[in-house]
Amino acid sequence: MGFSSFRELHPTTRRLLKARALRSIGQGALVVDFALYLRALHWTGFSIGLVLGASGLLSAVLSLFLGMSSDRIRRKPFLLAYEIVSLFCCIGALLSAEPVLLTAAAVIGAFGRGAMGAAGPFAPVEQAWLAEEVAAHKRGWVYSLNAAMGFFGMALGALIAFLPWRGLLEGALVYRPLFALVALTAAANLFLIGRAHESYRGSAPAPESAKPAAANIRRGENRILTKLVCINSLYGMTVGLTGPLMSYWFARRFGIGPLEIAPVMALTFVITGVASLITGTLTGTIGIVRSVVWGRLGALVLLVLLPLMPTYWLAAPIYLLRSVLARSGAGAQQALTIGLVRNERRGLAASLNTVSFQVPRSIGPAIAGYLFQYDWFSMPFFAGALFQSVYLCLYKKTFRAYEPPTNRPGIVENPEKNLECEIVTDSTQPRSRGNRL
Repeated sequence: MGFSSFRELHPTTRRLLKARALRSIGQGALVVDFALYLRALHWTGFSIGLVLGASGLLSAVLSLFLGMSSDRIRRKPFLLAYEIVSLFCCIGALLSAEPVLLTAAAVIGAFGRGAMGAAGPFAPVEQAWLAEEVAAHKRGWVYSLNAAMGFFGMALGALIAFLPWRGLLEGALVYRPLFALVALTAAANLFLIGRAHESYRGSAPAPESAKPAAANIRRGENRILTKLVCINSLYGMTVGLTGPLMSYWFARRFGIGPLEIAPVMALTFVITGVASLITGTLTGTIGIVRSVVWGRLGALVLLVLLPLMPTYWLAAPIYLLRSVLARSGAGAQQALTIGLVRNERRGLAASLNTVSFQVPRSIGPAIAGYLFQYDWFSMPFFAGALFQSVYLCLYKKTFRAYEPPTNRPGIVENPEKNLECEIVTDSTQPRSRGNRL
C-alpha cells in the first residue's frame, strides 16, 4: 500500500492523519528540548521528572472520562477542544518562564512527553473517530500509517529543535520559540479538524429484545479489556522509566547538548515511521500480535545493552534501533484494541488502552529522574527490561486468539465486506484456530 492507497481513504480519515502529522512536529521539538529548557532554568532532575509524570497522570485520568463521553455524544468537538487548550498553553509558556505558570502549561499541554502526534488525553477520541470510515481488515495498515505520520512529524520537529536562532538568543531563551511552533500547529489543526465530517452521533439504547444478547457481549468485552489494562501497565512502566527523560539522560551521562541529541532523535523518528509502515503491511500477513511481539522482543535485548555503552556514539545507534523496534508496533496495537469492542464502546477501549499505559508511565519519569540525579544511570533501564519481559509473555498468550482476519494463505475473506458484523455479534470470543499464531 502506498500514496494511491492514501488517496483512496475517506476524506475524514485523511484529515485526521494530516492533523496527526502537524501535531507531531511541535511534539518532536519539545521532546528534544523541553527537559533541556527546564535544566537551563536550573530545575533538578527530580523536578523535571515530576512535571512530566504529573502531565502523564492528568492525561490518563482525563482520557478515561473523555473517551467514555465521546462514545455517548460525538468525537469531533472533543478534538477541537484539545487544539484550543494546546494553543493557550503554548501562548502561556511562550510569554513566561514563571515556575507555577510553566508547570501548569506543561502539565495541561503535555510538553516534552513525546506523544508521537497523539492528542494528549483526547487520544482515545482520536483513535475511536479514526476507525469510523475504515473497514476492519484495513485497520492494521491505517493505524500504522497514523503512527508513521506522527513519527515523521516528530523527526521534522526534532530537527527544528536546533535551528539557527540559537545564535540570536542566549541562555534558556533559546528554547522559547518552540512554543510558538506548537501554537501554530494547533491553530492549523483547528482548521483541519473543523472541516472534517463525523457520521457518528452517539450511542443509541438497545431494543428490549436485544438487551440480553448485548449484556452478554458487554461482559465478554469487559473481561478482555480488564486483561488489556493489566498487561499494558507493565509496558507502560517500561516506557516511563526509559522514554521521557532520554535527552536529559544523554546530557547527564555523556555531557552533550541538543546539537548532538536532536539529529539522532530525528533519524530515529524517520526510521521508526518507515518501520511502522512495514509493520502495517506485515499485520496483513503474519498478524498484529506477532508484529508487535517480535519487534518489542528485539527492543528488549537492546534496552539491556543501552546503559552499558561507554560513549554517546556507541549508545546512540543502540537507542535508535531500540526505539524503532519498540515503537513501530504502536499503530498495530491500537488497531487490535479498537477491534476488541463494538463501535459504541471504542472510546472506552481506546481510553483504557491509553490509561493502562499512562498511569505507570507517569510514575516512571519521577523515579528515573531521582535515580539520574544521583548518577544511577543504569537502574531504570534494567528495571524496565524486567517489566517488558513479563509484558511480552502475557501479551502473546492473551491476544493471539483475538487477531482480526489476515491475508495469509488458507484464510478466505471478502475484502469488500466491512467486518464490523463480526465484532457486533461476537466481539470478545477468540477467533478460530485458523487465525491463531
